[in-house]
Parts: sequence; structure tokens; C-alpha cells
Amino acid sequence: MNKVSPKVLALLATLTLVWGTNWPLFAIALREMPVATFRTFVLTTAIATLALVMRLRGESFAVAPGRWPRLVAASMLNITIWNVTTSLAVLHIPAGHASVLAYSMPLWVALIGFVVFRQPLTGRLLLALLIGAAAIVALMAPNFVAYASAPAGLFWGLSAGFFWAIGTFVMKRTSWPGMGLSLTFWQIAAAWPPLALGMVVLDGWPTAMPSTAAILATVYTGAIPMALGTATWFTLVKLLPTQVAALSSIAIPIVAVVSGMIVLHEPLSALQAIAIGSTVVSLWLALVPRRGA
Repeated sequence: MNKVSPKVLALLATLTLVWGTNWPLFAIALREMPVATFRTFVLTTAIATLALVMRLRGESFAVAPGRWPRLVAASMLNITIWNVTTSLAVLHIPAGHASVLAYSMPLWVALIGFVVFRQPLTGRLLLALLIGAAAIVALMAPNFVAYASAPAGLFWGLSAGFFWAIGTFVMKRTSWPGMGLSLTFWQIAAAWPPLALGMVVLDGWPTAMPSTAAILATVYTGAIPMALGTATWFTLVKLLPTQVAALSSIAIPIVAVVSGMIVLHEPLSALQAIAIGSTVVSLWLALVPRRGA
């Protein structure tokens, strides 16, 4: 691939920081709110934030003709299923470790792309994926016993990565003419009804006011990681090849693990430290072109 532009690098750095530091906040909010309730209020905040930003920027809310079916499918995969599965994973295993499983997405993208779409893997990209996979295994290794005792956490975390990978292909293999932030706005808006229904049916309307920490965690999650972070991710999917865009997300669980260590006092092992170095190498192989390319 060609040299990655400073704009892409800035977007990657922003997304990694915003999405990575968000994971410990899940655990804080979910101590006091059921999954569907938390996610419904997160999406509500995200919709309001995006609507405000779009109004201030004068952007259109229009959806490109004939794109509604794919937009709803992308919403279900990228937003609805992701929000539910990641929240369920955090209920069973530590937040940082749940993020590692969810960000197995690049490996699912490589597998689906190769098997279903016959996408070739260059030697450099294959090496980046193998090193990235080694980093994920290193992050998971200290917690294999926890996964055995809480298999639901393992299942939900990997499910999040798998369905996110499919959603990434839906996004990448569809043209979205004239759609800027409206693409993010409508995906989040389409995900709101099923999650709100889940809140009413499964959780009921909240009867007690959550703590200030839980409210702040929910509002921040909706306004920054969900609204602006998701818009940043969709921009990267447009700008980068599918496999490279997917692999670029592999640094996010590193930030999530470190954030979990700082905020929630979750442990950081020597293997996880090695994983940080492996992730740096993997990203360098994926994003920095070889000399003479």
C-alpha cells in the first residue's frame, strides 16, 4: 500500500485513545445499570451529539438512494450486536480482557476476506496479522483459567469481534455517496429501537438514580467513543483497505488493558507487556510501506 497520510495516522491515534480508554467505563456503569439500559442511554446521548454536530456543520441527514437495507444491516452488525455482546462480555470477565477478545476482529476480517472474498494476503500483511495474533494470545494467556470458569465472557467477546468483522465488510463493499456523518447517525439511530425495547422488556424503567460516576461514564461513552469514535472508525474504513483498517484497531485493547490497570486496578502481566511490543511491530508492518514500494 501507499504511504499512510498524516490525516490517517491522526485518526488512528485519536480512535485508539478514545476507544481504548472507554472500556473501564463500561465496568463502572454496568455496576449500577443493566446492559440494555446502559446501552440505550449511551445511544441516546450519541444520537443527540451527532445531531448537534451535524446541525452546526450544516450536514445533510439524507440517506443515499437504495442504501437503507445495507445501512440497517451495518447498524445491526456494527452497533446493535456490538453494544450487546461487549457489555455482556464485561459482565463476566475484566474490561481490558473483554476488549482483547472483541478486537480479535482483524483476524476474523483476514479469515473471512480470504475464504469468502478471495482477498490475497501479501507476505508483509500476513506477517503483521501473525504478530498481531501473537499479541492477542499473549494478552489472553494470563486469563485462560478465567475464561474456563466464565466461558460466557469468552463467547460474547469473540462474538463481538466476529460480527464487527462482517459489519466492516458491509461498510467497505458498499458505496455511500454524499453521506458524511449521516452514515454514523443513522446506524446509531437504527440501533436505538431494539435496544430500547430490550430495556423496557428485560430491565424495566430505572427506579433508582445511578451514581454521578455511572452517569458521567454513560454520557461520556455516548458522546465521545460512540458518536465521534464510531464516525472516526467509519472514516478509516473508507480510507484504508479492509484488512489494513481492521489491523489498525489492534492497538486499542493495549490501551484498554492499561486503562483497566489504572482505573480498575486490573493486573498487567509480563506477557501483556510483550504484547504491547508485538502490537507496535504489527502496526508498523501494516501501515508503513516497505522501502521502494
